[in-house]
Amino acid sequence: MYNPWVDLCFSAMEAQQVIWLRTLRIAKGGKPAEREAKRMISEKIKAAGRAGTMFATGAPAGEVARMYRKKIRANRKRLSR
Repeated sequence: MYNPWVDLCFSAMEAQQVIWLRTLRIAKGGKPAEREAKRMISEKIKAAGRAGTMFATGAPAGEVARMYRKKIRANRKRLSR
């Protein structure tokens, strides 16, 4: 069986990279920084809502962790360009 803690550990490492990349983008200022800040907040609200719904409907923790990791990985890829 796949261990959900593995997803959480990798998510934590990738999240640190996303935080750094977002910090750099926001530090540059301008419209891209403003868009990134707004995007960051809206993504967090949507992801938390989805996670709450998943837990409320009985989804296992591993499934929720994979959902977050997928979002984090997409952000890392987008911000690395």
